[in-house]
Amino acid sequence: MSHWNPQVETRPWADQLVLDDAAYRTQTGYLFENSPFYRQKLTGAGFPDASSVGGLTDISNLPMTEKDELRQTRTGDNPVGSHLAAPMDDVIRIYSTSGTTGTPSYIPLTAADLENWIEISCRSYGASGAAKGDRMVTTYNAGPFVAGVTLDAFAKLGFCHIPVGAGNTERLMAAVQLLKPAVLGCTPSYALYLAEWAVDRGIDIANSTVERILVAGEPGGGEPALRQQLEKAWGAKVTEAMGIGDISVSLWGECERQDGMHFSGRGIVHFELIDPDTGATVPLEDGAEGELVYTHLKHRSAPLLRFRSRDHVRVSLSPCDCGRTAPRVRCIGRTDDMLIVRGVNLFPTALRQVVNEFQPHVSGVISILPKAKGVKQKPPLPLKVELSEGAETPADLAERIRQRIRDKLIASTTVTLVPQGSLPRSDYKSKLVDWSQAT
Repeated sequence: MSHWNPQVETRPWADQLVLDDAAYRTQTGYLFENSPFYRQKLTGAGFPDASSVGGLTDISNLPMTEKDELRQTRTGDNPVGSHLAAPMDDVIRIYSTSGTTGTPSYIPLTAADLENWIEISCRSYGASGAAKGDRMVTTYNAGPFVAGVTLDAFAKLGFCHIPVGAGNTERLMAAVQLLKPAVLGCTPSYALYLAEWAVDRGIDIANSTVERILVAGEPGGGEPALRQQLEKAWGAKVTEAMGIGDISVSLWGECERQDGMHFSGRGIVHFELIDPDTGATVPLEDGAEGELVYTHLKHRSAPLLRFRSRDHVRVSLSPCDCGRTAPRVRCIGRTDDMLIVRGVNLFPTALRQVVNEFQPHVSGVISILPKAKGVKQKPPLPLKVELSEGAETPADLAERIRQRIRDKLIASTTVTLVPQGSLPRSDYKSKLVDWSQAT
C-alpha cells in the first residue's frame, strides 16, 4: 500500500512524540518572542517564559484557546488578531472562514506554513488509495476558504483534478458521465443527494467509472449505514477526511482499510483529547472518546496553542495493516451541535446513525425540531424521519425507531414518518437540526 511520506507515516508513534516534544519547545519559544496574544495569555497564567512551559508531557497545565478569544483581539489595524506572529510581508496567502457567526476570521500562511499544510493534505488524501493520474471531480467551493489547500495537494499528488463546485448537479453529473473520473470528492450529504438525483433520472451511477468517494466537510462518512448506502448506490469505496480551518485543512485521512482516519499532521501539529465538560485530559487509549484539542508545532503566521476544535471523536490505537502508525479517529459529532435532553448529551449524527439502522425502510434523511432555543431540551425531542420511496413501511416503524433511540441513546423522542423528498437536501453540508419551531 502506497504512502505519500513513508518515513513519517510508518515511524513508531513513541519516536514521533520525542521529535514532537523538541519541536514544541522550539515553537513555544517562538510564541513568547513573536505572539503578543500568547505572551500575554501564558504570562497571565503563570508561565513567564518558554522554559517554564516545559514539554508536551506538561501541556495539559496550559490554558486552552477558544475561537472567541481570537475574535476579540481583531482590530481595524490588525484584522487577523493579536495571535499574528509573523510580519505580513512574509504572508503569501490569506484564507477566511465563512463568517457564519459574524465577520470572517482571516487565516494567514507563510510559504513554510503553506508547504506544511499541503504536506498534511497529501498524507491525508494519499491514504485513500487514489493514485497519480486518477481523474478526480470535486464539488468543494474552495475559493476563499482553507479547503483551497486541498486543491494544491491534489496537484502535488498528481491527480487530474476536475473542479465543478457545489450547486450545479447537472454540470457535475455531466462531468461524471463524459470525463469518466475514478474519484469523486464531496460531502457525504451531497453524495447521498446525487445518488437520489440519479435514480430519479434513470442514471446508473453504480456502474459509472467512479471507484472511490472521498468525503469531508461534515461528520457522517464513517457512519456504517450511511457509508453502506453510499457504497451500494455508487458501486464505490467511501473514505473520509477531516480537518479544521484554524489549524490545517485535512488533519485526518482514512486508508483503504476503512477503519478510521489516521492522524496526518504528525510532526507539524500535536493533538490531545479532553473531556468537553471539564477540560480534563482524556488519556489516549483504544476506544477513548473526547474533544480534539490542537497545537501547532511548526507554524509561523498565526500559530495556536491548545485550540479547542469542538470535534468529538472516538480513538483507535490498534495496529492498521496499511503500515501507518498514527492513531485513528471516528468523528461522533460536534460539541457545539450537541443537544442535552434531560441531562443526556445527544449528537444529531448519532440520532441519524440509529435511524439508519432501519434501512431500507428509511431514506437516511432526518430532521430534529427542537421546541426551545438553546442546548437544553425537554423530552420528548421531535424527530422527522423520511421514508424510502417504494419501500414497504411496517405499521410499527415509528415506534420501533423511537424505542431503538431510547435503548441506544437513552433519549426520549417523538418520531414522525414523512414521505421521500419531504426533507431538504444539501449540495454541501446537511442541516440535521431545524430551529424554525423553537421558542
